[in-house]
Amino acid sequence: MKLAPRARDTKPKDRPMTDAKEQIQKTIDSNDVVLFMKGNKAMPQCGFSSRVAGVLNFMGVDFADVNVLENTDIRQGIKDFSDWPTIPQLYIKGEFVGGCDIITEMTLNGELDQMFEAKGVAFDKAAAEKIREANA
Repeated sequence: MKLAPRARDTKPKDRPMTDAKEQIQKTIDSNDVVLFMKGNKAMPQCGFSSRVAGVLNFMGVDFADVNVLENTDIRQGIKDFSDWPTIPQLYIKGEFVGGCDIITEMTLNGELDQMFEAKGVAFDKAAAEKIREANA
C-alpha cells in the first residue's frame, strides 16, 4: 500500500523563497524606510547594522527594522532580492539605497539628507550636521 504524500512533502521546494520575496516586497511597500539588519534598531547584533541603525536613530528617522537573524529565508531572500551580498540593507520609499559603507558615505557627504528631503522622509537636519561635524 502506497501512502499519500504529506502536505509538506508536496510543497514546491522554491516556495519558502517565493514567500520570502513576497514578504520582503510587502515590507518595503508598506514602510517609507526599511532597514534589513542583524538584530533590531534597539539591539543591533553586528557592527555594520549598529552603525546604520545608529545613524537613522540619531537622525530621528522613523524606520521599520527587519531582523534577518530570525528567518533564514529572509536573510538569503533579501540578498537575492536586491542582488546585494551583504547586510544591512536600507530601502527608502521602495528604493534600495545600499549597505553600511554606502550609507556612511552618504551621511557624511550630505547625500542621505538630500535623498530624505527629495522623498519626503522626516529627519533631524541638525543631528545630520552633528554627525558630519564629529567626523570632519
